[in-house]
Amino acid sequence: MYPAPIDEYVRPATVADALAALGRYEEGDAVFIAGGQSLMQAVKARLVRPRCLIDLQAVDGLSGIEVGAEGLRIGPMTRYAEIARDARLGGAWGALGDAARRVGDRQVRNRGTVGGSLCWNYVAACMPPTAIGLGATLELTAADGSTRSMAAEDFLGGPLETAREENEILTAITIPPAGANAGSAYKKWGLVTDALPVIGVCIALEAEGGRCTAARVAVGGLAGGPQRAGAAEAALAGVAADDDAGIAAAMDAAAREIETQGDLWADSDYRKQLIRSLGADVAASAFGRAAGEEAGQ
Repeated sequence: MYPAPIDEYVRPATVADALAALGRYEEGDAVFIAGGQSLMQAVKARLVRPRCLIDLQAVDGLSGIEVGAEGLRIGPMTRYAEIARDARLGGAWGALGDAARRVGDRQVRNRGTVGGSLCWNYVAACMPPTAIGLGATLELTAADGSTRSMAAEDFLGGPLETAREENEILTAITIPPAGANAGSAYKKWGLVTDALPVIGVCIALEAEGGRCTAARVAVGGLAGGPQRAGAAEAALAGVAADDDAGIAAAMDAAAREIETQGDLWADSDYRKQLIRSLGADVAASAFGRAAGEEAGQ
């Protein structure tokens, strides 16, 4: 389909200019466009009918990856391909590369952005559960110049829902410093290669002497939006890297705790089995990375 008529296209150079352009329109009449890989499909299908597109491609300061003593800072306009090839994003942050290398196809990875994915929060997306699993914090700037930060799990709601206010723009994603014995991983399962995930699992953990001392487990592909699996996190505590039964029990706890849906792609029970099987693979990779082994997913 062709999109409904669009009155104005704006390409601002600063965050302030982008927010000023947004403020010239009534709520919903102007939208930010990042990589456009999801938004333009909705615009062409007339599910979204903006009067104004505000292109964020040229906004200063919204792209790039910074690694420092305070952890990792990613600009929301950073493309998946940039994340996928950044050699610094291993170990504790390995899940980022796993997810970025498996988002869509090559064209999507070269155009799509991490911030666009988080703000769109599609039900079958890789970055939302990865952000939750890594304990990411999202920084937002409002039209009056004020800023606020919130945890990814608080920002991300049900599919296509976030806590971003109409007069705000996402300006950064931050992730805490990497621990000495920390590792993370992400894996998805789709119907075909490069498909959207039916289920995606992210696990970030810390280990001491080969045993898990702390863990975060997040699952995507859910009708209720990406979720943490608190039961699995508790069950992983004290589990050794080579304890297959213990890891399996933790992933079974996740499958039992999380409500899954049935649809044309998979029924509820199959999704629960994916949580178990994918979760076990992801935990093994996270343990390996915590031990200094950089095995990819």
